[in-house]
Amino acid sequence: MRPISAPAPAARFRRMRRTPALRALTQQHRLGIGDLIWPLFVRDGTGLREPVPSMPGVDRLSIDLIVAAAEEAAQLGIPAICLFPYTDPALKTAGCEEAWNPDNLANRAIRAIKAAVPDVAVMTDVALDPYNAHGHDGLVRDGVILNDETIAALVRMSLVQAEAGADILGPSDMMDGRIGAMRAALEGAGHKDVAILSYAAKYASAFYGPFRDAVGATGALKGDKLTYQMHPGNSDEALRLVERDLREGADMVMVKPGMPYLDICRRVKDTFGAPTYAYQVSGEYAMIQAAAGHGWIDGDRAMMESLLGFKRAGCDGILTYFAPRAARLLAQG
Repeated sequence: MRPISAPAPAARFRRMRRTPALRALTQQHRLGIGDLIWPLFVRDGTGLREPVPSMPGVDRLSIDLIVAAAEEAAQLGIPAICLFPYTDPALKTAGCEEAWNPDNLANRAIRAIKAAVPDVAVMTDVALDPYNAHGHDGLVRDGVILNDETIAALVRMSLVQAEAGADILGPSDMMDGRIGAMRAALEGAGHKDVAILSYAAKYASAFYGPFRDAVGATGALKGDKLTYQMHPGNSDEALRLVERDLREGADMVMVKPGMPYLDICRRVKDTFGAPTYAYQVSGEYAMIQAAAGHGWIDGDRAMMESLLGFKRAGCDGILTYFAPRAARLLAQG
């Protein structure tokens, strides 16, 4: 489609910017509460709210407070939350066995949420880094991150999460072939209705630092993740990865991080037309919060502008720590 407009002065673009009503009539993209997924960090204990220093306004919550947050999400109209566990370091091993313990922290939180707020969709993280003594998303042998052995572990992890009641599994590991293995295992175990939102284009990014603080992985991580996460300079590779994951059975795909990769979001949506999401990651959140905290930007306006940018780039939804705050502003109209 080629845009057509008359020459000036017959065409005056400011005519349709003159009043709020005219601007509303011509606004192309809109952000809604239903576009938001709220990531939450869960920790052991009762009645515990533990601030994450590098993410102002974000806390690690004990399961009872996670349930309260899920209830808040339901009241605000946020359709889904995503759980990330802060695992006791004593439970982290080289074999990551806690990842598929049916009674681990994440699975107990899933069951508690679904019992209290069944209509809120629960998304999980499928990766080994919260349970790994090495801090990596996969099993490690002699400094090498193992692909196929990691997939077997992720399948076990996926099955116990599905059994606990997860609605959406979010494999964030970037191992080759994990979507097909997970989908086959879920079908075979009778979990045919459990959705997979694949972290299909996940970059080896500097923007994840505060998240690793939040889940306690910073100190454990040995080396980097460049052998399994994408290089920031690549874009065509993202399309190949998305196509592969869709062919293997992913229901939805994600680009991570979000704001530095809006071009990837646009290419993915235009190419495949599949449900496409972005993760406004911890570093993106922390930058906006830090600048707003110093009075350098209007925090609410910057937050809403950044979220609208994801919609303009073709995203069907956004994982964002701003979810409840944005939902309240959207509810005000």
